[in-house]
Amino acid sequence: MKQLLDRMVEAKQLSSADAETLARQCRQGSETPLKSEESVLRWFAKEYDLAYTALEEIEPDRQILSLFPARVLLKEQLLPLRRTNGAVEVATSRLFATQGLDALKTMTGLRLKPVLAPAEAIEREMKKRLGVGADTIDTLDEEAPFQVVDENKEDTNLDSAAEDASIIRFVNQVLKDAIELRASDIHLEPFEDELRIRYRIDGVLQEVPVPAQVKRFQPAIVSRVKILSHLNIA
Repeated sequence: MKQLLDRMVEAKQLSSADAETLARQCRQGSETPLKSEESVLRWFAKEYDLAYTALEEIEPDRQILSLFPARVLLKEQLLPLRRTNGAVEVATSRLFATQGLDALKTMTGLRLKPVLAPAEAIEREMKKRLGVGADTIDTLDEEAPFQVVDENKEDTNLDSAAEDASIIRFVNQVLKDAIELRASDIHLEPFEDELRIRYRIDGVLQEVPVPAQVKRFQPAIVSRVKILSHLNIA
């Protein structure tokens, strides 16, 4: 790695101070926020014969995306894009952090091909593609002690389900996002096959991307909102 950093400094793609910072952060296993992320990523891609993309012209394949656990993707900031030549292209901005890719390979058995992309672009696309609270719903989908299959049947555990830590975390995330977007209203709209969430921003209702699995936990989510509003959940 030191040789690469020295060459980047010589080519005036990186300052000596940034090179020292990058080397120290890599040794510590932390992220590497540099002044010119794009130039560093482009240089690294060229030196190591990797692809670089700004993600503006790539539409991530939803079917491919569904093969990976959202909580791991969000934690490691990895965005699966598409399958090409027998491998799945995965966007990353973390130059020397390979543990995330290694974990995904082990979990899925798929061959992965790293593609470099700016961190901000990855974060933006992940939020749009995975939906609000995707990591929480992913955890619920695997570990929840309750499952609501028929909403018309009374769920005697609904009260405790509404107090589940993951349900609380999901509702809090919805509220947090709404506040950050300066929404005046939050609409929870149950449909036969989905639970739709919309924020009213500047007088206009805007749909919020949510994980498809959220429908399974609709009664617990609604009950949690009722509890926060001091309403009877019976």
